[in-house]
Amino acid sequence: MKKALIVDDSTVMRMMLKRILRNNGYEIVGEADNGLTGVEKYQELNPDLVTMDITMPVMDGITALKEILKINRGANVVMVSAMGQHWYVNEALEYGAKGFLIKPFEEENVLKVLKAI
Repeated sequence: MKKALIVDDSTVMRMMLKRILRNNGYEIVGEADNGLTGVEKYQELNPDLVTMDITMPVMDGITALKEILKINRGANVVMVSAMGQHWYVNEALEYGAKGFLIKPFEEENVLKVLKAI
């Protein structure tokens, strides 16, 4: 079973992603509500997949992505953004994110992105 870490400051978004991922064969090994905690949990848990919100307190998702890729250049990080944040998504993809999801999530779209990585 693949291990996933969900990083998002919204409890509701984390719950939605947890449900979708669990229903599709992922074990949720951790959650974080900001990028700094997300990086720390990545080091601790070594997940197969990280879903990373872009806009968060303490450390934003782009900075957290860069830190995770310093730890593991091959990390599977999928960025999560709200509508209208396309410039951040493009920046994240340039840095090495493997894909992106737009809020609100539709299970079909989440699975499509996960199959691509």
